[in-house]
Amino acid sequence: MNNSKIIGLNETDCQKISEKLNILLANYSIFYQNIRGAHWNIKGDQFFTLHPKFEELYNNLVLKIDELAERVLTLGSTPNHNYSDYLTLSTIKESKENSDGTKCVENILASFKIVIDLQRELLDITDQAGDEGTNSQMSDYITEQEKEVWMYNSYLGK
Repeated sequence: MNNSKIIGLNETDCQKISEKLNILLANYSIFYQNIRGAHWNIKGDQFFTLHPKFEELYNNLVLKIDELAERVLTLGSTPNHNYSDYLTLSTIKESKENSDGTKCVENILASFKIVIDLQRELLDITDQAGDEGTNSQMSDYITEQEKEVWMYNSYLGK
């Protein structure tokens, strides 16, 4: 018996949700790699402030990457794992800017906008499908990330 039957969801809905989760997974994976690059390469007077903040962020992102992949598996699908797939599916692009603190924070905010928008789309899809597990996960992510957006915007003086 497949997972969808056991967890009480429609198999077609599970497939649709998994496809969207794989797009989100791709975006998180590129976001993660961009932040690692910023963490490694940040320079200047913002180094001591941003270097640990970037590490905190990429550690959080890697946990979410794992949770998203596990949710795809729970829904009976296979999570993408190749960077070539991530580069194709992701709206977030690889960042070439990784040493200027202000530009890195601006990139973080742009990346948060993309993942929050995708998560809101998933809220609609999962609500219609009765998928409380994914819905709750997305809601928790959005709540946390909205606070991060506020903090990074405050850092920029906005």
